[in-house]
Amino acid sequence: MDMLRITGLHKRFGNHEVLKGLDLSVPEHSVFGFVGKNGSGKTTTMKTILGLIKADDGEITVAGEKVVYGQTATNHHIGYLPDVPEFYDFMKPREYLVFCGEITGMEKEDIEKRADELLRLVGLDKEERRIKGFSRGMKQRLGIAQALFARPKLLICDEPTSALDPMGRKEILDILYSVRNETTVLFSTHVLSDVERICTDVAFIDNGVISIHGKLEDLKANFNSNEYLVETLNESDTFVLLEQFGGVQIAPTRLVFKEGKTEIFDIMNFIAENKIPVVKIERFEKTLESMFMEVITK
Repeated sequence: MDMLRITGLHKRFGNHEVLKGLDLSVPEHSVFGFVGKNGSGKTTTMKTILGLIKADDGEITVAGEKVVYGQTATNHHIGYLPDVPEFYDFMKPREYLVFCGEITGMEKEDIEKRADELLRLVGLDKEERRIKGFSRGMKQRLGIAQALFARPKLLICDEPTSALDPMGRKEILDILYSVRNETTVLFSTHVLSDVERICTDVAFIDNGVISIHGKLEDLKANFNSNEYLVETLNESDTFVLLEQFGGVQIAPTRLVFKEGKTEIFDIMNFIAENKIPVVKIERFEKTLESMFMEVITK
């Protein structure tokens, strides 16, 4: 089942068309990476899902219910963490979560239990300072707890690791991955290593449409071509191989060869006959970054 489905989404701001018929489906209980350059339309898409922006055309459903601009009926399925979450800074984290539970109409006993549970999840259960003194990473963790409080079916996070240090990024990603059995996670990012770390599914948005969409492992398998990486010990030997077989030089001592144009066994025989010291010869696997760059430069 798809927790989120978007069909033919269009949105224009003045003369600038941001979304140009975007189609997207997010499977239930997936950790879904929504990838694109800054300004590619990620935030516009998310705010349209939340009914905060009116689409010019297209349809969005969340948990099978149609999203309607200006109405929040579908938002009871959604927890949302904006890129820069705001809080009542005079409150302590537990006070804030209890307040969030109260305004949603939850029972007092459930509020208390849920607040304790989520504070443990995000590592703030021992924190007694007021939110005003929190670091950016601590605020992001509290924001995730707030977004999860009402047990949403879909958790949407807009650039949740932006501006965080490596440790802060790891903490946020670990939390998002840990809740995958409780909810479906959709997070936007331009940090591709974050996607490779925790995502089950991914979509690339480019020029207002989805250019790649699917299971991360399937996309990697489909993009892996018959290419081999040869790394030599000496830069001079790299030039010898380059002159003999062609290929693409991606570093001073690293070449990539496409099989078919050049047989890898011919290269290996040449290396052995000429006693060229090599560091490694291996099948060249495309990274998410190389896949993304290939798509956006087409």
